[in-house]
Amino acid sequence: MKREHTAEFVIAMLEKLYPEAKCALHYDGIPERLVVSTILSAQTTDSAVNRVTPALWKKYPTMSLLALAERSDVEVLLKTIGLFRNKADFIIRAARFMADNTLPDTISGLVEIPGVGRKTANVVTGEIFGKPSITVDTHVKRLSMRLGLSVNTSPRKIEQDLKKLIPPEDQIMFCHRLITHGRNVCRARKPLCGVCSLAAVCPSTKKGNP
Repeated sequence: MKREHTAEFVIAMLEKLYPEAKCALHYDGIPERLVVSTILSAQTTDSAVNRVTPALWKKYPTMSLLALAERSDVEVLLKTIGLFRNKADFIIRAARFMADNTLPDTISGLVEIPGVGRKTANVVTGEIFGKPSITVDTHVKRLSMRLGLSVNTSPRKIEQDLKKLIPPEDQIMFCHRLITHGRNVCRARKPLCGVCSLAAVCPSTKKGNP
């Protein structure tokens, strides 16, 4: 099956399965907090991030206050998530940028913020500004490869491949839904192929999953 047909099937099926899918990170509707939370989510689950951010926001409710925080104090709040020392440094520096500047609404502008890469930038442009965007996290990367939507391993190249296949108006929700499917069914270990609604178009179902 051609990639275009696979993509059409996957888009339609995911819409039926997860019509209400949304960003799993809690940010209280404050765009700058989404930036911080997404930086924290690198190599860490969203649920783990959501467990530490309430205390972070309580102690530092604004970017101006977080910008002035002592790194050691922030590390204490983040110690249950991976790479917490590096992340403490990144979010303090990111807070300094955001305290002094209007949050950019473009990928090129967002990646100027310390700690922000294309993944975080795409999350923000889609979630906050409603612009077509492809967020390639670990789930999107894994499922795109398993479904044959991309043969690349580079997140940047996977993003480019998916942009060619997914209509702009579907891109934000497609990523939310694919991530949800990755968490619930197409897991990294022991994917539930026997109950997967995408099995009919998934080449990995027959040959074993990577």
